[in-house]
Parts: sequence; C-alpha cells; structure tokens
Amino acid sequence: MRAMLPIALLASVVFGATYAPAETKIKLKSITVDLPVGPMFPDGPHADAVNNNCLGCHSAGMVLNQPALSKAQWKAEVNKMRMVYKAPIDAKDVDQIVDYLVSLKAGNSPHSRTGRYPLQDIEGPTESAHH
Repeated sequence: MRAMLPIALLASVVFGATYAPAETKIKLKSITVDLPVGPMFPDGPHADAVNNNCLGCHSAGMVLNQPALSKAQWKAEVNKMRMVYKAPIDAKDVDQIVDYLVSLKAGNSPHSRTGRYPLQDIEGPTESAHH
C-alpha cells in the first residue's frame, strides 16, 4: 500500500492540473459563411442528378474534360466513387449520372465533336464580357 502512495500522489498532481478549471472562459461566436457557387454542368436530361451528386467533390470542368468513356466505363467510375471513396450517391441516381455523362460525348451536346468543353462555356462569362 505504501508503494502505491507516490504513484497516487503523482497521478493526482498530473491529472488534477489537466482537469483544473480554466481561469479565463473562452467565448465562441457563431458566424455565417456564404460559399461561392461554382459552375454547374450543362443542361440536359439528368443534369440535376450530376449537379447534386458530383459537384461536392469534383468541379464541372474536371469531369467535362475527361476522355470519352463507354457506358460500362462510366458506370464503373461512378460505382468506384460510391463503393471505394464512399461518395454519398444514392443507387437510384447511378444510371441517371451515367446516362448524362455518356450523352455528353455521344453527339448529344454541342461540344461532343471536340470531346472537350472550353472552360468559358462552363465557368460563366469571361472578363471581357463585363465591359
């Protein structure tokens, strides 16, 4: 019992100092932050599913400038986002997202001939448009 006394004293000093009440109180204030809204995906069937599910992690420009992929390849990519990276994509949205992404490079959009989307087309007006 006497051997435990020094350990008990040391523990009370260490833990007592750690859990002692602070002399000054910290005051926290709530603030509101307005986040900027970035460019959305071009309009089209199921664009809302892509905007609602993909823009949380990816910019529209990054996705739109990917090479043309087949429907099976896009489905594998979307499912990888869901299963591997745990993206909160509802299973009911997968086919809509895949159909939208495939349609972009399949001749159903004005940019499908080049396979690339110029940034000014998805990021809004350029600076010269403001003059």
